[in-house]
Amino acid sequence: MKVGYILLGAALAFGCPFSNLEAHAAPAAEQQVTGMVQDALARPLAEVTLSLKSASGQVLAQTKSDSEGKFKFEAVEPGTYEVAAEKERFQPSSVIVTVSAGTAAVTTVTLASKEALDLRIATEKLETARNSLLPETGSSIYRFDSEDINNLPAGANTPINDVLLQAPGVAQDSFGQFHVRGEHANNQFRINGVILPEGITGFGQTVDARFINRMDFLTGALPAQYGYRTSSVTDLYTKTGAFENGGDLGIYGGSHNTFLNYGEAFGSKGPANFYAIASYQQNDLGITPPTPGPDPIHDHSDQGAGFGYFSYLLSDEARINVIAADVEGNFDLPNNPGQPQVWNLNGVPFFDSAFLDESQRETNRYGVLALQGTSGASFNYQVAAFSRFSKTTFNPDPSGDLIFTGVASTVTRSSFVDGSQADASYKLNQQHTLRSGYYVSAERAVSNNSSSVFPTDTQFLTDSTTQTGDVPFTIVDNTSKWAWLYGFYLQDEWHPMDKLTVNYGARADRYDGYSQGGQISPRLGAVYQLTPQSAVHAAYARYFTPPPTELVAPSAISLFEFTSNAPFNGLNSPVKPERSHYFDVGITNQPIPNLSLGLDGYYKYARDLLDEGQFGSALIFTPFNYNRGRVYGVEFTGNYKQGRFSSYTNFAYSQAWGNQVESGQFNFDPAELAYIANNYVHLDHDQLITASAGAAYVLAGTNFTLDGLYGSGLRSGFANTDHVKPSLQLNLGAARSFDTPLLGKLTGRFTLINILDRTNILRNGTGIGVFGPQYAPRRAVYAGLSKQF
Repeated sequence: MKVGYILLGAALAFGCPFSNLEAHAAPAAEQQVTGMVQDALARPLAEVTLSLKSASGQVLAQTKSDSEGKFKFEAVEPGTYEVAAEKERFQPSSVIVTVSAGTAAVTTVTLASKEALDLRIATEKLETARNSLLPETGSSIYRFDSEDINNLPAGANTPINDVLLQAPGVAQDSFGQFHVRGEHANNQFRINGVILPEGITGFGQTVDARFINRMDFLTGALPAQYGYRTSSVTDLYTKTGAFENGGDLGIYGGSHNTFLNYGEAFGSKGPANFYAIASYQQNDLGITPPTPGPDPIHDHSDQGAGFGYFSYLLSDEARINVIAADVEGNFDLPNNPGQPQVWNLNGVPFFDSAFLDESQRETNRYGVLALQGTSGASFNYQVAAFSRFSKTTFNPDPSGDLIFTGVASTVTRSSFVDGSQADASYKLNQQHTLRSGYYVSAERAVSNNSSSVFPTDTQFLTDSTTQTGDVPFTIVDNTSKWAWLYGFYLQDEWHPMDKLTVNYGARADRYDGYSQGGQISPRLGAVYQLTPQSAVHAAYARYFTPPPTELVAPSAISLFEFTSNAPFNGLNSPVKPERSHYFDVGITNQPIPNLSLGLDGYYKYARDLLDEGQFGSALIFTPFNYNRGRVYGVEFTGNYKQGRFSSYTNFAYSQAWGNQVESGQFNFDPAELAYIANNYVHLDHDQLITASAGAAYVLAGTNFTLDGLYGSGLRSGFANTDHVKPSLQLNLGAARSFDTPLLGKLTGRFTLINILDRTNILRNGTGIGVFGPQYAPRRAVYAGLSKQF
C-alpha cells in the first residue's frame, strides 16, 4: 500500500478532516456531485449511505455507493453542500463541495473504522511507524523480500547464510560462515529492528528463511543507530498473521539422505495475530566436509527449530510484540581418511582416521518482548527487552584425537545474555527528524574444557618436541566471565534542500569484559539526488567493535606446558575492542525503467583489528587482534525486473590486511608470528574477487530459476601468502503449483545444486587459524512438495 494512503488513513484516525475537490466542465443540465467512498487504506467501500445536505443541514437527496465505491447526485443546483457518509462499523464522515453553474463537483469521502483496533489498518500504520525509526542515509542497502527468496533455486529451503551470498561483497566460507567486505564475522542480525545477541555458532545457522517477510542488508558507513557489529546489519522483518489466516505444510529432500519437513500457521482474532513455524531436518552433509568426494564420511546431522511471533494491539497507536525461538542441532564431524598417526597411545597401535567419532551439540534460544508505537504524526518509538541462551559442546574421539592431534578435549561453551534496547524518532519539522536510543546488555560467558594429553620434553611445542609417555592424563581448565555493554546514540536527519539529505550524529559505547574500553563515535552521511533516476551518497563512520565475549576462552596456557597440547609460545595478551575509521561513497542509477545499477567504494583503517581463527578440532572460533588493519574495495550491483522475468548481478573487489598479532599469540607458530610482526598480511578470509548472479522466469506457469557464485579463492599457506584455487557453483531450480484430485492445490519444487559438479575447495588446511581442508557441496538433487491451507 502506498505510504501516502497510509498517512492519510492515520490522519483521519486522529480526526483530521480532509476533502478532495476537483471541478470539471459539464453541461449545465448535468450539474452533479460525484465521487467515491473509501476506507483508511484507500479500499473502495460499497453500500455506504450518502446524504446531500444544504447549508442549513436539510437533507436534499440520498444515495448509496456501488460495488466500486462510486456514487452520484444528479440535477444539483449551484451552491455549497455537505456530503455526509454513514456505514455500519465506520465513523461518520463528511466533505464540503461547491457546485458552480455548468460544472460537476468530484470528491472522495474517507471513512475510518469505528473499531479502533482494526487489525489491518493499525498494523499497516505501525509498520510504517517502525520503518521511520531506521535511517539508511549514506549506507548501502540491499533488500530481499519473500518473492526474492522464493526465486532462489531452493526457495525458502535455502539456509539464510546462502541467501545472503546473493548480496554484493559477500564471500562464502566453510561451516556456513560468510564474510562481508573483507571482514571476518562482525555481522549483526536484528529482528524487527531489535538487535539479537550473538550465539556461539553464529546466528546465520539459526534463522529460517520461511519466516522472513522482508530482509534489509546494510553495509558501509552506517548511521549512529548501528553499532558493535558493523561490517553488515541484516534486519529481518517477520511474517505476521495480521492480513490472512492459514498455513503451510511441506517436505523437501534428496541427495545425502536429506529429509526436511516443516509446518507453519498464521492468523488473527480481534486485536491479536500470530505466526508460528516448526521444522525438522536430517542429512549426511551437516558440516562442510574435508574431502572432495560427493559423499562425506561421518557427516550426519539432526536439526530441529521452532519460531513464533505474537502481536497484540493495545490501541491503534501501540502494540506488544513477542518473539520466541529454539534451535537444536547435533552434528557428526566429518572425517578425513589417511591421516598420519603423530602420537602413540598405550594399547592402540593403529587407528584409521576414517573411523573417528567426533560430534558437536548446539543449542540456541532467544526471546524478544517489545512495545512499539506512534503518537501523533511525529513521534515513533520501540522499547524492547531480549534474552538469548547459546551453548555448544564438542565431544572428542577419546583415542583418535589423542593419536592424531595429541589432545582429546571435551569443550563446552555457553553464553546467557539479557538486555534492553530502545529507539525513538521525532519529526521536529519538515527539515529535521531527530532519532535517539540506547542499548545495554549483560552476558555470562562460560568456557569449560577437560583435556586428555601426553607428557612431552619441551615447555612449548616445537619441531623437536618428543613424547615422554604414552599414557594420557587429564587437565581441567574452566573459566567464566560477566561482560557488560552499554551504548547511546543521538542523530538528526536534515533536509537542507529538496535534493539533499544529511544524517549526522554520534554514539557513545562502553565495553567491560575480558578487557575494557569505550569510545564516542561520530557519524556523517549524505545523499544527493542528481536526477530523478540517479543519486550519490557519501559517509564517514567511526566504529567501536567489542570482542565477541562468548568466544573468548582465556586459557591458562601454563597448565599445558610440557604436554602434547602445549602452546607455541608463552604470550597470551587479552583480546581488545577494535577501533576504526570507515569511509564510503557510491552512486545509484536507473538508466531505463525496471533496471537499477549501483557502484560503491569503501576504505577502512583499524587499530586492534579483530579477527577469528579455528585453532583446534572443535568447530569453535577464537578471536584475536592485529595491531593495525586496513580493508578496501569496490562493489557493483545490478537488478532488473520486468513482468515474469527478474535478474540480478553483483561483482566485488576487496583486499583486507593486518599487521602484528597482539592478542592470543600462543596460537601462532613463532616463525609466522615474527613474519606478521614485520609485514602486513592478508586476512585469512580475504578474497580478491567475489561475484554472484541469478535470474528467474515464469514460463507456462512454472518458475524457472538459475543462480551462480564465483570466488577467486580464500587465503592459504604460510601467513596467508597464497590462496586456494577459484570456485564456481551454478544452481538450477523449478517450482510449479498444480491441482490434485485428493489434496487440492500443491506446489512442487525441484533443485539441482552445483550443476557442473565442480570440486570447489574453500580451504586447503593451511593459513592463519585454519585447522583442516573444507570443500563446497558436489552435485546434489532435491525435490519437495508443499500444501497451503
